[in-house]
Amino acid sequence: MTENNFDVVIIGGGPGGYVAAIRAAQLGLKTALVEREHLGGICLNWGCIPTKALLRSAEVHHLVTHAEQFGISVGKVSFDLAKVVKRSRDVASQLSSGIKHLMKKNKVTVFDGHGKLAGKGKIVVEKDGKKLSDINSKNIILATGARARALPGLEADGKLVWTYKEAMTPDMMPKSLLVVGTGAIGIEFASFYKNLGADVTIVEVIDRILPVEDEEISKLAHKQFEKQGMKIHTSTNVKELKKGKDNVTVVLEKDGKTEEVTVDRVILAVGIVGNTENLGLENTKVKVEKTHVVIDKWCATGEPGVYAIGDLAGAPWLAHKASHEGVICVEKIAGVKDVHPLNTKNIPGCTYCMPQIASVGLTEKAAKDAGYKIKVGRFPFMGNGKAIALGEPEGLVKTIFDEKTGELLGAHMIGAEVTEMIQGYVVARSMEGTEADLMHTVFPHPTLSEMMHESALDAFGRVIHM
Repeated sequence: MTENNFDVVIIGGGPGGYVAAIRAAQLGLKTALVEREHLGGICLNWGCIPTKALLRSAEVHHLVTHAEQFGISVGKVSFDLAKVVKRSRDVASQLSSGIKHLMKKNKVTVFDGHGKLAGKGKIVVEKDGKKLSDINSKNIILATGARARALPGLEADGKLVWTYKEAMTPDMMPKSLLVVGTGAIGIEFASFYKNLGADVTIVEVIDRILPVEDEEISKLAHKQFEKQGMKIHTSTNVKELKKGKDNVTVVLEKDGKTEEVTVDRVILAVGIVGNTENLGLENTKVKVEKTHVVIDKWCATGEPGVYAIGDLAGAPWLAHKASHEGVICVEKIAGVKDVHPLNTKNIPGCTYCMPQIASVGLTEKAAKDAGYKIKVGRFPFMGNGKAIALGEPEGLVKTIFDEKTGELLGAHMIGAEVTEMIQGYVVARSMEGTEADLMHTVFPHPTLSEMMHESALDAFGRVIHM
């Protein structure tokens, strides 16, 4: 057993934890990272990255099966599910190895084990029930992330009822499946399996899918998914899962009436809960609300010297939010000047389904509810030359401005490659840009990004190509 002294110790090696460790090391702080399972955390190993690899395979399959539209003749199209999954796992493995290299490069000491608080400024690291190390540090950052939420009576069993882990590493291709929950995770899995030929049903308890998105974008997505053949149930509860030998009968309830749907597999995607257990929080002033650690604008908890970042510290549940919080937290600890608190309204959200969805800032409803008098601009993909040339004419770019000041309040997009385009609006919001700034910006032609310009022009009655 070893004892070590550090300036900063981070518990959890996900996108919040490892980024915080790198930034701390850059600032000259003696830094340690404690990770019990795999560097890169859920995002890199079981979330953001491997799911995008799966979705890319589904996208390629979709394009090949529609090759005739582009004048290309292709024979019988098939896929090898095992190879699709292997590629996804290989991508995750490659990047996880990259994190190990970054830790070594930045001289971050990595402890392989479970870390928990053991008194003021103290952490104990354990592995397989055995104590490995005692660590001392003035500053401790909790970055333990979150896990899938389980609903009473609707628990996953890993065989017929899947969480994201089983959905990412299937041992068979279901002919039919039902997804419970229509946030980003649920919709991405629905899109993946649909594009590989499964009969997909999605269920949402509220009155629309993609509940955090602008209502207009949500409606367009609903229309596109139904056009693809998905069956969508909104304002619907899952009352029971009746498991058969190799299928599940799902009992749905809406407006007091029940309906049964039998599918090969069910995917649960109904939110997350913070990993607060066994962290030694019991005898501290760290406050936990609804499974998440309460923090201030500098990520500090109620316990002096203890901080929390990422999914553990609350919404939005996004890797890039966790990474940015890690940087803010460490820079504040190091006394860096000109550190700014995180403005969650400037954090973009992306859903990598088909069509893609991306947004930043206020929705139209939220802007109105906040008392703004607004101007709204819209530009359809159908009016864009690049979108038509790509064979992607379905989509919309929507922008919301403060009528009085011209401030860009929000931007919401659905269509091809919008997850890459949204950053233009994020930069505009971060720099407190106005409609004038966007109007005076020259966008390259022919690109999808021209629609971002046209949408801003449309909000103020100056649209050109519509």
